[in-house]
Amino acid sequence: MSAPPPPEVRRGEGNPWLRFGARRLARLLVSLLVLVTASFAMIHLIPGDPVRGALGPTAPAELVAARRQALGLDDPLLTQYARYLQGLLTGDLGTSLSSQLPVSDVVAQRLPATLQLAVLAFLAAVLVAIPLGVAMGVLTRRGHGRRTELAFTTGSIVVATVPDFLIGVGLVSVFGVGLGWLPGAGNDTAAAYVLPVIALAVGPAAILARIVRVEMVRVLEADFVRTARAKRLPARTIHLGHALPNAVTAALTLGGLLLGAMVAGTVLVENVFAWPGLGSTIVQSILTKDYPVVQAIVLVYGLGVLLVNTAVDIAIALLDPRSTIRED
Repeated sequence: MSAPPPPEVRRGEGNPWLRFGARRLARLLVSLLVLVTASFAMIHLIPGDPVRGALGPTAPAELVAARRQALGLDDPLLTQYARYLQGLLTGDLGTSLSSQLPVSDVVAQRLPATLQLAVLAFLAAVLVAIPLGVAMGVLTRRGHGRRTELAFTTGSIVVATVPDFLIGVGLVSVFGVGLGWLPGAGNDTAAAYVLPVIALAVGPAAILARIVRVEMVRVLEADFVRTARAKRLPARTIHLGHALPNAVTAALTLGGLLLGAMVAGTVLVENVFAWPGLGSTIVQSILTKDYPVVQAIVLVYGLGVLLVNTAVDIAIALLDPRSTIRED
């Protein structure tokens, strides 16, 4: 009697990484289709005529009708949707109703400033949260440092619940206006990055530090850490070489979600600091009812979140082979 085929053959699949990649790609494509459809429907679900709203109530009816025809808003809905998909594939996001510039040019001009702010804030949050979380985990394991744990937990909760734009307003009031140490608006100098980066990074850093502490406490009680202690390895080697890599998975998952939230959080922070990015642009476009620009920026923000989540899934699968993310 012949031996039974291996599990991969019985299931008709050879490489688990291929299955993982296929599942993640399918999920990304479905999510992207939903996002594109929602961004297209947005301009049609808003009450009133977007062209009339952009041109103003005193605009002649002939001008409104001509603009609607030029934008193709009088065509059947399916025709508009097909044209919208074709434009996305070719990089044509439409024309701004207020500036008459291609929307793709507006996004290309503003996107780098938003990415700089979000990435710098994320790096700052990680550089603060991981050492702080590791230190708190070491100090408060096995019930030690009750007062330290209480102060850290309470402080992190309070900081995490304060909206980032309120933190930004406070920073501008104290360090920009009151003390005059740092610029409170624009991004012309390196010093101008300090306050908005802090405003955007403080809350996520507090959340991430709490997760790192909890995971660090759990990992420090694991058998392999006890074995490392029995071998009389240096504490630094045990904490950084053995415990930290095994405690980073949950933090990585949350970190990816926080990065997506930071990108969305730039909308309010950019307006506090007059930052020339997508956040300030979308608020201005909403006020002027420039819906093609709003539509494109919503699409960019949504795509950024989807890509970050996919990258986190891949990173977790690489770092933790036992993760269920690689199981069928």
